[in-house]
Amino acid sequence: MQVWDQVYYSQTYGGAFLTPEQNPEMTEFCRKLWFLHFKKPLDTLSTDWSEVLEGLRKVFFSCEWYEVYDFVEFVAQHFPYKNGEKFIKMCNSVLQTESSGYRFVGDSIAPMTDSAEIDEIDKALTEPAGPVRTHLKRALELLSDRHKPDYRNSIKESISAVESLVGAKLGEKGTLGQLIKRLEDEIKLHPALGKAFSSLYGYTSDQGGIRHALMESATVTFEDAKFLLVVCSAFVNFVEARIPTSS
Repeated sequence: MQVWDQVYYSQTYGGAFLTPEQNPEMTEFCRKLWFLHFKKPLDTLSTDWSEVLEGLRKVFFSCEWYEVYDFVEFVAQHFPYKNGEKFIKMCNSVLQTESSGYRFVGDSIAPMTDSAEIDEIDKALTEPAGPVRTHLKRALELLSDRHKPDYRNSIKESISAVESLVGAKLGEKGTLGQLIKRLEDEIKLHPALGKAFSSLYGYTSDQGGIRHALMESATVTFEDAKFLLVVCSAFVNFVEARIPTSS
């Protein structure tokens, strides 16, 4: 195990203990796990690591399937050591071997398996901290929520990521529909590609689209939200390649 095996055992004290002196990283992680994930009072968390590990195993092996994903996702998002990316790669390898319909995308477990789609989203999520990455990360979270997914707002966040990126690159404000023509001129974007993305934007903006408040009853599916997240991530990567941030 990439997490639990890194706990330090002291021969002097005859075991492993969750203290800032002996296991500072694991102590902080277990406090987060206990309080934020399990919703338990911190004063009920033992300092004896053997007791904590036994309790974690008991809870883990009694989880519902979606609770297992919730637990592993929490571990990845609060990984206490430096090799967090290695942990995620290992988990994805196991998920693939077990023919799971889920994979880690960034640090979230999402219902997708296509490596090309995952790579596009992962690459877009490596953007410097800012509104683009914030919107894409939120789109992924809304899509991946195993309790109450929100496909409608996931699509909004995906489109907002592209709007933010294009506006920042052009130094202008406005909707993507208003800015796409300027982008065509700026990077010599092929008119057909510009028209295609304008059409997608129109799908989310017109009276039958996702953003229209009067159309709350319109059906929005997982496939819709995933498609827009992948397409918008790919477009972010494309624009970043054509207009690097440093330029």
